[in-house]
Amino acid sequence: MKALLLENIHPVAVETLERRGFEVELRSAAMSQDELVATLPGVHLLGIRSNTTITPRVLDAATDLVAVGCFCIGTNQVDLAAAADRGVAVFNAPYSNTRSVVELVIGEIIALGRRLSEKTQRMHEGIWDKSAKGSHEVRGRTLGIVGYGNIGTQLSNLAEALGMRVVFFDTADRLAHGNARRMATLDDLLAEADVVSLHVDGRPGNAGFFGDEQFKKMKPRSLFINAARGMVVDDVSLREHILSGHIAGAALDVFPVEPKAQGDEFMSVLRGLDNVILTPHVGGSTQEAQEEIGWFVSGKLAAFALEGRTELSVNLPAVLAPRLGLGSRVGFLHVNVPGVLADLNARLAEQGLNVTAQYLATRGEQGYVATDVAGPVTDTVLAALGHSEQTIWVRSWDS
Repeated sequence: MKALLLENIHPVAVETLERRGFEVELRSAAMSQDELVATLPGVHLLGIRSNTTITPRVLDAATDLVAVGCFCIGTNQVDLAAAADRGVAVFNAPYSNTRSVVELVIGEIIALGRRLSEKTQRMHEGIWDKSAKGSHEVRGRTLGIVGYGNIGTQLSNLAEALGMRVVFFDTADRLAHGNARRMATLDDLLAEADVVSLHVDGRPGNAGFFGDEQFKKMKPRSLFINAARGMVVDDVSLREHILSGHIAGAALDVFPVEPKAQGDEFMSVLRGLDNVILTPHVGGSTQEAQEEIGWFVSGKLAAFALEGRTELSVNLPAVLAPRLGLGSRVGFLHVNVPGVLADLNARLAEQGLNVTAQYLATRGEQGYVATDVAGPVTDTVLAALGHSEQTIWVRSWDS
């Protein structure tokens, strides 16, 4: 089986897949839709990061594709429903770079509060500007966290350790960590926070989530940080509020439009502004995080392709099957209607296969069952299951 990894995925992913018997090709850049359409036939596993987009057109061309691994947190670059309809599993790394992102945000809070980007730039220009004007400690300031998930909660803990007060807002019910206080509305948070940090996901409903209206409601001379998704913030409005002096500084690691390849020109209305930190989507780009992501996602891809394990898939029913032991395993992805499991077991019994374990789950209109049997699974069994009108795909693996 062949695996194609794009966008400089950590070499540990190559090592992990090669150890499991895959032929791996590693490329440094993202691919366009046309490039993917031309390249993916014959590819069974595809690894991407945030700059490669997987559309229905791409999936239709990828006739051999079994699974897609997003070597990052987000999966909005993949049409998850279209992938599920075609039986293609999608995996990501929802927790692996949390610490790296949090440390970047903490560093940005301190750097913005002390206006360090301006200080270092002037030193490089030969200007000695020893002044405390506009420079503040973060101790005692209030951090407002919008989105209190894995990153938001860990940021909350570290910020409190620095002596900051923390308030947060989330549309989901979240348990407050430490002394953090839950705000009833986003407006309540904006009215209280000295620093606002966004940590929302990339769902379509969050596009344009933070714009002129929200910036106006922030405290005068407050700071703004976006390490979430580029499309959630109106950068033009942010520029206006920085130029007016209402926002004292900002740090952004994500942008609505980002260059596709290393060295391409970065365009933004925020370039050249004082006390604005711009970083090239490196929140999770530490060696520690990238190695962890590479190991984690490649492991999920291999486990699915070689053993039919779907735990932590973001689009197929998640079956928590153990590693394949003695005997064989039949993986059966099917339309979620009554009677499919009974029919599966009857067909296995007809072929004299004794079921030793069975793991199943449903997700929306699909069901998935991994069935371990004592003997080898023949082509006759697979053909019989494959002829069912409820079958999306059926596969088998031997120990």
